[in-house]
Amino acid sequence: MTEYPLNPEFLPYLHHWVNSLPSLPLANALPAPERAAILSVDVIQGFCVSGPLASPRVARIVTPIVQLFQSAHAAGLKHILLTQDTHEPDAVEFANFPPHCVRGTAEAEPVAEIQALPFFHEMVILPKNSIASGLNTGLSDWLDAHPEVDTFIVVGDCTDLCTYQLAMHLRLDANARQIQRRIIVPADCVETYDLPVDTARQIGALPHPADLLHAVFLYHMALNGMEVVQSIT
Repeated sequence: MTEYPLNPEFLPYLHHWVNSLPSLPLANALPAPERAAILSVDVIQGFCVSGPLASPRVARIVTPIVQLFQSAHAAGLKHILLTQDTHEPDAVEFANFPPHCVRGTAEAEPVAEIQALPFFHEMVILPKNSIASGLNTGLSDWLDAHPEVDTFIVVGDCTDLCTYQLAMHLRLDANARQIQRRIIVPADCVETYDLPVDTARQIGALPHPADLLHAVFLYHMALNGMEVVQSIT
């Protein structure tokens, strides 16, 4: 039987790394706001407010995300894209996750705090039917139509699922096409859900240790060239 010993040196290092992430002044994140975009993934009711996958832990990123939208828009950033689960009623993904965020339901709508922003009508909504924001969503077409945008701030949930997939899509797309692209991930605007081992065993699911996976996937995004910071202030 293969053994998977925990690394006694790396886990404390990872803990320190996450807790030592620097904050980034907004002016440094957006030296040219007209060439930047915020991409927000799955900050919708089905993950923050109601439904089988809604999580209070995830909901706590709504306030810092809305504040970032407001400060960035005031600084001159006009491109805010919302990629969000909008599943077909018979979505193949429901074999792995409970039915959620079905097209036409309240779960598939942005949270009320985002909809209440006076510039909400300026945002671009990209429905998705999987955890990948770059597949069959129109994101690639948007990127091609806006070649001047070279700075992307990625926020949303979940750190290890849709957020990671979005950030990696932006990075790998740029690398493959030899495009210089800055990708910033503020940790206070990213979160994932928690499913303890005991609870997972009771319901026959796989455990999901949120603190560990949040840290590991932030670290993995940094390993792949993302600029992971504590916050954008």
